[in-house]
Amino acid sequence: MVVGVCRISLLIHGNHSLKEKRMVLKSLAEKVRNRFNVAIAEVGQNDIWQRAEVGLCAVGNDKAFVNSSIDKVMNFIENLHTAEVLDHTIELINC
Repeated sequence: MVVGVCRISLLIHGNHSLKEKRMVLKSLAEKVRNRFNVAIAEVGQNDIWQRAEVGLCAVGNDKAFVNSSIDKVMNFIENLHTAEVLDHTIELINC
């Protein structure tokens, strides 16, 4: 079993409240969940209006498949243009 974990740092432009931030992140998470078979949640920078850290996880039996799935999710998030991806890290764990 291979577990792929990705931590994404986001910048949300033009955001003026935590409520707006939550709406953007909720929309982003729903779109990712509906399109890909991954778990996604906000994992950091909860009190900063224009910054967010999101974590996502994918599980499979092939390292290449899991890595490809996470890459596709990253491309999808970048192409949504709801938030700017500042940085991301991917870790693959063999269990």
